Amino acid sequence: MAEPSVLTRHIESYVDTTRSLNEQAASLDSIISLVKNGLVTIEKLVREMDMYLTTTDHVIRARGILLLAELLTNLSLKPLDNVTIHSLIDFFADRLVDWRTLRGALVGCLALLRRKSDAGMVPATDAKAVALSYVKNLQVQSLGQHDRKLCFELLECLLVTYPNEVASLGEDIIYSVCESVDGEKDPHCLMLVFHIIPALVGLFPNPSGSLASFPRDLFEVLGCYFPIHFTHHKVEDVDVKRDDLSRALMIAFSSTPLLEPFVIPLLLEKLSSSLSSAKIDSLKYLSYCSIKYGADRMARHAGILWSSIKNAISTSLKEPTESFYSESIDGLGFQENEVVSEALVLLETVVMQNNNLLLSMIVDDEDISTVFNTMTSYGRYKDIPLQGKQRLHVVGRILYITTKTSIASCNRVLETFFRPLVDILQLSIRSSSRDWFLNFGALYLCMELLAACRDLVIYSRELASNSIPAHETFCCILQSFCVSLIDALCSILETTANEGADDVDIYLRVRSLQILATFPEDLLAISDNVFKNILTTLMSIIFKDFNQKFLWKLALKALVHIGSFVSRYESEKAQSYNSIVVEKMVSWVSVDNCTLPFPLKLEAVSEIGASGRNHMLNIVQGLEGAIFSYVSDFYVHGNVSSAEVAIQLLQFYSEKVIPWIHETEGLEEILLRFATNIWDHVESWISCNVEVQEKGLLDAIMMAMKLTVGSCSEEIQYIILQKAYTVLSSNTSLLLKKSSLTSIPVQLEESQLIQHVDNISHRDELVLSLFASVIIAVRPRTEIPNMKEILYLFLTTLLRGHVPSAQALGSMINKFDTKAKSTEISRESTLEDAMDIIFKTKSWFFRDNEVLQRNGNGMGLKDLCLGLMNNIQLQVHAIVGLAWIGKGLLLRGHEKVKDVIMTLLECLMPDSSTRAAKLKQDSFENILEQDFHPSVRRSAADAFHILMSDSGVCLNKIFHAIIRPLYKQHLFSVVMPLLQSLLKNFDPSFSRSMLYRASVHIIADAPLIVVVSEAKKLISLLLEGLSILSEDILDKDQLYSLLLVLSAILTDKKGEEAVIENAHSVINCLIGLIAYPHMMLVRETTIQCLVAMSKLPHTRIYPMRTKVLQAMSKALDDPKRAVRQEAVRCQQAWASIA
Repeated sequence: MAEPSVLTRHIESYVDTTRSLNEQAASLDSIISLVKNGLVTIEKLVREMDMYLTTTDHVIRARGILLLAELLTNLSLKPLDNVTIHSLIDFFADRLVDWRTLRGALVGCLALLRRKSDAGMVPATDAKAVALSYVKNLQVQSLGQHDRKLCFELLECLLVTYPNEVASLGEDIIYSVCESVDGEKDPHCLMLVFHIIPALVGLFPNPSGSLASFPRDLFEVLGCYFPIHFTHHKVEDVDVKRDDLSRALMIAFSSTPLLEPFVIPLLLEKLSSSLSSAKIDSLKYLSYCSIKYGADRMARHAGILWSSIKNAISTSLKEPTESFYSESIDGLGFQENEVVSEALVLLETVVMQNNNLLLSMIVDDEDISTVFNTMTSYGRYKDIPLQGKQRLHVVGRILYITTKTSIASCNRVLETFFRPLVDILQLSIRSSSRDWFLNFGALYLCMELLAACRDLVIYSRELASNSIPAHETFCCILQSFCVSLIDALCSILETTANEGADDVDIYLRVRSLQILATFPEDLLAISDNVFKNILTTLMSIIFKDFNQKFLWKLALKALVHIGSFVSRYESEKAQSYNSIVVEKMVSWVSVDNCTLPFPLKLEAVSEIGASGRNHMLNIVQGLEGAIFSYVSDFYVHGNVSSAEVAIQLLQFYSEKVIPWIHETEGLEEILLRFATNIWDHVESWISCNVEVQEKGLLDAIMMAMKLTVGSCSEEIQYIILQKAYTVLSSNTSLLLKKSSLTSIPVQLEESQLIQHVDNISHRDELVLSLFASVIIAVRPRTEIPNMKEILYLFLTTLLRGHVPSAQALGSMINKFDTKAKSTEISRESTLEDAMDIIFKTKSWFFRDNEVLQRNGNGMGLKDLCLGLMNNIQLQVHAIVGLAWIGKGLLLRGHEKVKDVIMTLLECLMPDSSTRAAKLKQDSFENILEQDFHPSVRRSAADAFHILMSDSGVCLNKIFHAIIRPLYKQHLFSVVMPLLQSLLKNFDPSFSRSMLYRASVHIIADAPLIVVVSEAKKLISLLLEGLSILSEDILDKDQLYSLLLVLSAILTDKKGEEAVIENAHSVINCLIGLIAYPHMMLVRETTIQCLVAMSKLPHTRIYPMRTKVLQAMSKALDDPKRAVRQEAVRCQQAWASIA
């Protein structure tokens, strides 16, 4: 056991108010540790603290009691016996009378009352004693905020944990609670108060019991807080949200029906408030309280509730927007704010609660009758005055909500209103003449009623226990008029495009037809011919009226909704939909003989496919047939127009179809079918001696192949790989013979390199590109057959300028296993084997019948990059290939990437002597007498763009690349110091511009946070790079990229420091770019940067003010409007600098 002196020192340290808070906290932690570890018992501690708990010194006594209380709070899980608990709770309950030690007493009571049974709980009798002490001794509102919060926490704990003991206090506890919470204003305390009231009310369920005398008192306590409104926000109140407080108050309001006579009038009164938040809260509270109070109590407020709801809807609507969009429309397009939404929720609640009473009020309402009486005065939407439109909208929304509330409501509303509306439409009179004119108001209200009935039916069906019989009144009413209404709508839609109708008229007609088509057949029996008539009418709009954009979009959306409905509910109508809509649209895509523009065809096909799985499957099958038909027409017959269509179809397949298949379970066989069909067709395409290659078409086929393969599992990918290799091996001479693959280095003959650089036949290019696409997209664990042959294939073809081969080789290097597998189907090569093949394969060639060879050594890929064959094309191809291989290594974090980087940097060195010194041992000095060709240096510089940029065609997550985190930051940190050193040490020359070009790629593609952090080191390089890149039109894209980086630095606080130090240089550089002629974006961004510069410290930029304003005066005459606008902004910003 610890020495008493040690414990005493800790106690004294805590109770000593002159000690720092950290010292006091440390002492408390030490005492807790002693007790937890059993070195000091609670009894021993209390005896040791006796003088501190009972002393007449109020400060020491308060600190001593608080120490004991805090100790118990931290020992809530330590078991205590009943005697100890009784003694402690009795002590703290007695201390509630001592206001000087109240905080410690409250904390101690809470610590003990919150204990769980497994650690020892406070007995019920002791809890009641605490409650009695609370009632007798505490004047809560006279205390500070923290102590009041503790009081409310204690009260809530007693109510929740010991309800029976607290309830036994009867009216005393109710009175005490009312007194304690009255006038509270602190948000944290109020949250507790609003929880305490429901807990208190729950103790007295009998409405004629103890609570019966206190409803008014409870309401006076709570009512003053409605609506919740924060007048100020304190830092400590940030965790208390207004919405949370409001919901807690709403629950407190609804906690007992006894509050109804007071709460409902208050809420109705606040509906007239000018604050929208007060209206919204009133409506929310009314909806919630109505349910809690019950139908009988709410019936007495039905009349005023109905008029208040109607008024809230009418007065809160905003005028319709000029554009009428079907996707976000309710009613007539009036903008409904949250007040209207909550009013409609309340309407649904009260109608459901008191159906007959509210329906009678709605049916007999004078405002609704007025709308019906004046409806015939206006035939079209544009003829109705704004106030009339608003009233019509309100009636429509009310009837919709009321109708869909219940079957009884639906029957009553349709009996009362639907027949008069049909009479206004005069369907029976005009059915013979076919001279259709439908009154807008009547049709609108019919649509709202139809939509409500349909939604009610569908909702009822989703509830398994609820079904609606077909003989219901509303079903019979609708059945008697639906066919004539459908005929009328179909007829009028045939002329809508030429009629010049308003958007609202168009929307109403299409929407009404859609609703009728999506009614469950067993409740509204629409014959197959009538259903086909609806589909044919909408398809006619799609086919003929594509110039009417709004009508066309609405018709397409209607077809999508109908398709979705028949897929989900109506199997009998699905066949008609499939034949009239799905198959027709597929035929439009397959045969280019209709006037509908091709992009609109694809949009329609995409939307219809999304309406149902079977629809998409039919469309996918039709699309595949169309794709192969158009591609074959190009490759077999050379039809260029077919290639253009095929490109659009393949892009659509890649962007829409493949992602859908990938996200839908069980459809992987479709991807396998598509990929194998491509390879089956390839054999027929290449047999026709393809003489023309359409680059866009080949790219589209490659991307479709990549996405298809990338979406498959390893097993399916392996099947596709085998098929692809079979076609490749039987239809191209590019593969090396197996006899030449037995050792490393392999000799690549001159015919494979020199004579055929940039000379791959279109036939071989097609097969090789598609095979490379498959390799690019496979997963890392997918087995690749004949690995060595494929590596040599890509190595030789990348040297002939085939970029997809380089990308495929980079992808293979990226995904290789580092160690060989032991399975029978394991890959025949590891990563290190592949690296040996790529970097140790030597190229043997002949020149003037003399073998260029020394000591049996040939030239590897690195040698080719450094120009040892003196062939510019071959050197460029080798650099591009090395860049893609390096990217694969970089992404996976392989150390070999450093060799790739050094080789590329050697290609950027400014003279041949440096390289010759490095290669002296190979005696190639005679080849290296001249500097690299400019195109070689440019390729080496652009190789850094390949390394740093995010590629969309390979080596990304879509195609399962292995990507190391922060690889860009790593490359930036390695390469930038080297480039900066080269720029510093070499004289200005063409190679210097290429060094800047390489630097631009590294900087522009690096994460901005990295560049900004190094801004001080990079700013001079950025400025000189901008100057050099502005001299050549070919560098305009790089110039713009670098300018964007400077713009980002300018708008960052850390980067701003670097700019301030070089303000004059930056401004001079930017002024030089204002007149850049080759790209508008460069000029616009330059001026935006100057605007940002105007916000720098006055002393740094004022000397440049005149120069900038002179430059802006010229920019005001720029031919591009966007540039002129920025020039005005910039001129104003700099002119304001005084």
